[in-house]
Amino acid sequence: MLPSRTCLPKTRLSASAIRLSTVAILLSLSAAGVIRAAEGGVSVYPAGVETIMPGMMPPSGKTILLEFNNFYQANGVMDGKGHSLIPGFHLRVSAVAGKVVHNWGVKALGGVLVSSFAVPVVYEHLTGPFGTLHKTGIGNPDIGVMAVAYVKGDWHCWYGWDVYAPGAQYDKNAPLNIGQHYFATAPEGAFTYLPHRGKDEISSKFQYIVNFKNPADQYHAGHEFVWEYAAMHNFTKKLSMGVNGYSSLQATDDRQNGLPVDGGNRGRVLATGPEIKYHIGRAELIVKYQKEFLVENRTRGNSFWCQLGVPLWTHEK
Repeated sequence: MLPSRTCLPKTRLSASAIRLSTVAILLSLSAAGVIRAAEGGVSVYPAGVETIMPGMMPPSGKTILLEFNNFYQANGVMDGKGHSLIPGFHLRVSAVAGKVVHNWGVKALGGVLVSSFAVPVVYEHLTGPFGTLHKTGIGNPDIGVMAVAYVKGDWHCWYGWDVYAPGAQYDKNAPLNIGQHYFATAPEGAFTYLPHRGKDEISSKFQYIVNFKNPADQYHAGHEFVWEYAAMHNFTKKLSMGVNGYSSLQATDDRQNGLPVDGGNRGRVLATGPEIKYHIGRAELIVKYQKEFLVENRTRGNSFWCQLGVPLWTHEK
């Protein structure tokens, strides 16, 4: 659960609105040249991060440390019909995040209670007709308040509740902001199925993100449904390969001062690509790629991930 990846512009040239949405924010350029931050077609959550056995949790009383490195690039901004809007648009985002997941060993509702915490550091570089912008900062922290985890045979699953906090720095008059300036909450769940004695994996994670209003500009981003998935096969004891991806669909309109923004400005995206997992001692190294398709009201690009999982316990013999 790596929180929000980036910030971008929403531009108005003459009387027509040109949307610049990305995985985490939007900028606005007015015809007079004044730039201000705004939200729309964006997310506090970088869809595609949780494809590595998302249904698995640490054993009772144990903790795992996860580290995420992400590079996202986009050379186009799509409108509501999937047409590219802005010539010369180039977005580059680099992010690194740490996440801690702890199993409390407390039984509840037939499972055990688990919590997590993640925070990203993000660098953005954006160029276009409006010039060049770049910034570094802390994105939206992701607090896994509580989840109930279960293990039954080859099935590992959980359901729970996450809270996304506002980004560390925000200025509605700044040309670029990292993270969103509002809270969001998400009921969520995931499963990992490991048939054939663990030689294969089928995994999915689902969440419905409920965004709250930005108090700085009264912008209320629409709610989102996010699905992440992976299908893997173990070719050796250490090496697994397969496919991964995600789908993000905005379910309600963006609104500002109670009114729909640009016809609702509902974003959507589907992405897929290869995934490789390799065991290094007790740690797991994951490399994956995701290419975006069927994009509306946001940027269209591709994403490269390098992730590491390290259990903070000693295996008992």
